[in-house]
Amino acid sequence: MGWWQRIFGGGRPEVEQPVAVPAPPTTEQIVTSVDAVLARASGKAPAAVTARVQRVVETVHEMVPRLDRLGPGSQQAHTVVATATSYLPEAVDAYLRLPRDFADRRVVDRGKTSLLILCDQLDLLGATLDKISDAVSRADAVALVAHGRFLEEKFGTSGLTLPGQIQPGQSLPGPGTAGPGPTSGPAPLEAP
Repeated sequence: MGWWQRIFGGGRPEVEQPVAVPAPPTTEQIVTSVDAVLARASGKAPAAVTARVQRVVETVHEMVPRLDRLGPGSQQAHTVVATATSYLPEAVDAYLRLPRDFADRRVVDRGKTSLLILCDQLDLLGATLDKISDAVSRADAVALVAHGRFLEEKFGTSGLTLPGQIQPGQSLPGPGTAGPGPTSGPAPLEAP
């Protein structure tokens, strides 16, 4: 449609093309992303950085199989994925692009070097992922407790008696008796 038609109308209206939304990253892509960051940092960054990256990587590895428990569209699941595929790589790669002497010794913001700033960022990412992991674990623990209570209600106090089952307060059956029942004392032993 030309500018004349846009201003004065006429012609067919343009049909908007649908916007292609990229598919979310797969489990393999998420894990590969954090592993690649750790590989890039190892040997190039100080031990303080590598240890913090390792902490984030381990938590992501632990969380990825559990992301479905957070629910579709969950902000927590988004945080885990974004940390693995964006926040962590961007922070570490920005640091690695700097000359080591500059990054580790030159103050750049509020009295901190790039190294200290990166360590603060990695600590924040690690603490955030730990909170999300704890929340998922707590939810799993609550589900386990609820299931235990259901089973206890269903089978533990239902009064269901199986044949041959000894009830509390009953003794083992003695010879010549058909089954469990109250007895006045232990059954006498008889020789064969």
